[in-house]
Amino acid sequence: MKLIKLTKIMLGGLLLLGAITQAQADDKKVDPSGTYIWTMPGRNGGADRTNTLVLKFEGDKLTGKISAPGRAGAVTETEIADGKLAGAEVSFTVVRTFNGNSMTNKYSGTLADGAIKGKVEFTRNGDTQSRDWEAKQQK
Repeated sequence: MKLIKLTKIMLGGLLLLGAITQAQADDKKVDPSGTYIWTMPGRNGGADRTNTLVLKFEGDKLTGKISAPGRAGAVTETEIADGKLAGAEVSFTVVRTFNGNSMTNKYSGTLADGAIKGKVEFTRNGDTQSRDWEAKQQK
């Protein structure tokens, strides 16, 4: 009889601990909404290129757009696709089309301390390549 009471008390304690842990996790939900900026080296020794990412997180949907300098300095704005947020992990794709060709970049990274730091993957000449990227949130 005492063993059954002890077991019930232990189970109740574990359930309470689980509820408290979940409440704390809910309090720490990450919201990636905002404007982020990062710089990439220019092609063939050209000037650095500054990219701007604007993210919006509503409910469970991550949307946004990337602005990047294109040819002759014209800024190109592209919507992100497949935006996801899992904990502090952010991922999305960007598909750019030019001269009848399309190129898909897959961005992934971790949001921490006002920055997203991770990798961008793309295919060039049939080979999948990746680069590090770090975008800092603007206040």
